[in-house]
Amino acid sequence: MTESVEMRLIVHDSRRCQLGEGPLWHPERKQLYWFDILGKRLLSRTESGELSWQFDEHVSAAGWIDRDTLLIASESALFTFDLNDGVRVSTVCELEADNSGTRSNDGRADPWGGFWIGTMGKGHEAAAGAIYRWYGGELQRLYADIAVSNAICFSPDRACAYFTDSRDGRIMRQELEPEEGWPVGEPRVLIDVSRESFGADGMVVDSEGCLWNARWGDHRVARYAPNGVLEMTVVFPTPQVSCPAFGGEDYGTLYVTTAATGLDDPDGHAGQTYGVTGVFGIAGLPEHRVDL
Repeated sequence: MTESVEMRLIVHDSRRCQLGEGPLWHPERKQLYWFDILGKRLLSRTESGELSWQFDEHVSAAGWIDRDTLLIASESALFTFDLNDGVRVSTVCELEADNSGTRSNDGRADPWGGFWIGTMGKGHEAAAGAIYRWYGGELQRLYADIAVSNAICFSPDRACAYFTDSRDGRIMRQELEPEEGWPVGEPRVLIDVSRESFGADGMVVDSEGCLWNARWGDHRVARYAPNGVLEMTVVFPTPQVSCPAFGGEDYGTLYVTTAATGLDDPDGHAGQTYGVTGVFGIAGLPEHRVDL
């Protein structure tokens, strides 16, 4: 295992997110989008400056449909959003709309054009949430009794999906059938951090099939080999790292959201969005497009 290292770290955006989450590098716009879940806003920036879109409910994750349109997960729906006009276009489907005690959390597009999205109790209640897949015009529940859904991502060879219940502390590997990407059999434990002082949060897969998992409470994002062996960790100046995403030129920058909620943070590091370059030549992959 490589020792913990501090690579070339930059502040991509200094705005303080109460709960930064869901970073998405748009492959056509060459632009990072992310959410402040508790602030109910979508954020981005360009060379011209900061961008922000405010919503009337929690928003947490997105996939890209085309250059101008995102699929956004809110606490009550999946909906399309026009990036040029900054408006909600249409509701794709409801998401636990009849349950005011839950909200969306982690989500990602899959290699078949579907979209996996997890929910959770607003108070982190045990078994209050679930993980769903939107595909072929329907939303289907894949896993029930989830406390805090996280770490949804997919292997480059399309063989499996990964996810976790952060309260449980085990990162799961789920085999997928090749035709339409539905789960086959039961998930198995790949990485177990249930006895650690930190939590397994958001995750992304790089071009080598390795897993980059945000360690909530530990100042770190950890890289694991596909067999679950820890290879290295990257250190950040604030403990509540929440989700990584690859982007930038040749997908060589690791972007990481963080959270300020509940922290005494006199230095102002918490809640900022960071970028890390020079990660030993490791690169990520473009995010899959959502097929409506």
